[in-house]
Amino acid sequence: MNLQAKIKSIKLPPALKSRNYRLFFAGQGISLIGNWMTQVATIWLVYHLSDSPWMLGVVGFTSQIPTLILLPFAGVFIDRWNRHRVIIATQVLAMVQSLALAFLALTGVVNIWQILVLSFFQGAINAFDAPARQAFVPEIVDKKEDLANAIALNASMFNGARLIGPAIAGLLIATIGSSYCFLIDGLSYIAVIAGLLAMKIKPRQIAATNTKPLQRLKEGFVYAFGFPPIRAILILLSLVSFAGMSHTILVPIFATKILHGDAETLGFLMAASGVGAFSGAIYLIGRKSVVGIGKLIAISPAVMGFGLIGFGLSRVLWLSLIMMLFVGWGFIIQFAAGNTFLQTIVEDDKRGRVMSIYTMAFFGVTPFGNLVAGGLANYIGSPNTVILGGIICILAAIVFSKQLPALKHLVRPIYQKMGLIS
Repeated sequence: MNLQAKIKSIKLPPALKSRNYRLFFAGQGISLIGNWMTQVATIWLVYHLSDSPWMLGVVGFTSQIPTLILLPFAGVFIDRWNRHRVIIATQVLAMVQSLALAFLALTGVVNIWQILVLSFFQGAINAFDAPARQAFVPEIVDKKEDLANAIALNASMFNGARLIGPAIAGLLIATIGSSYCFLIDGLSYIAVIAGLLAMKIKPRQIAATNTKPLQRLKEGFVYAFGFPPIRAILILLSLVSFAGMSHTILVPIFATKILHGDAETLGFLMAASGVGAFSGAIYLIGRKSVVGIGKLIAISPAVMGFGLIGFGLSRVLWLSLIMMLFVGWGFIIQFAAGNTFLQTIVEDDKRGRVMSIYTMAFFGVTPFGNLVAGGLANYIGSPNTVILGGIICILAAIVFSKQLPALKHLVRPIYQKMGLIS
């Protein structure tokens, strides 16, 4: 029995039966561990250099504001460009960025302004990489019905790395320093690039058009915000990203000042969030259909909000770890379920633009939440800031739940046309 026959005989998740997706999954899985190590090491290094919640917010803002500015235009070009080549280019540039940060840290010359510049550069790369990667998934899955499984696997891969990466980073920072986290991240991109180069991609048919980029940008926004189900999901994600995800820049303060721990404590807190998110992603992998996913999208921000309130009130590590499980589960269910829904119903010629807007609702809005949270923490304290974010997440979930019956009525004809329901 040859290798191909052996692979087919193994009971794999449907998406992993596609060769190109297997290459994508393996390469990204290794690299994402390095990405999470760098995220933890960066916030630790910034807090070590500045001892300032405000500076944590500034670095978070700087790393993501380019995404907000560039994402809408990136979506327009991604609908017209070869997505495979775009991702190869972004991964090479991201590797250069990580290795530059590693060099500065290892030589001992790193300071805040250098971190700000490199964070800005990484944000610009992400503006093209994130929507291109999401829009690329349908091209590397052989069967369209396996798309939901592929998106759920992506979420599990992302959060498996989110579980492993911070834990490793916490141990490395505590023993040999944050510099090596950046170095490992830079080297991990080799796996992604190798996987991408090994793929065999069928040329995508791109319809000829004379429409100007700004007009295509407008078409994308009109399409996304003109259909209430898409609009509601985008607004919900924006609110949760603004109010809920800002807790990530305040975690070093909880680890040191509130829980009286160190870098290892930070790693445990981030890993706990990853465990919750990973369990949520595994649950989504087991779902047979996108039908009924609206209820999950409605419930998940409330679960996240509950976790944030509990985390803000906690003063002991074991309770904080449990609350972070809820935070991770709630966010990944909302983000991945929303992604699955949009990828299922969106028209392919608008996929890049819609996914860029969806990515902007997360990456583009989060920096403003980081900036507000960093400033607010100086006045009302980090715990109260996180609790306030949790309350906003719960209120957003309530509003979306009230809209859900009307949204289901609009989506039903699309599901019927696709044969998902009778």
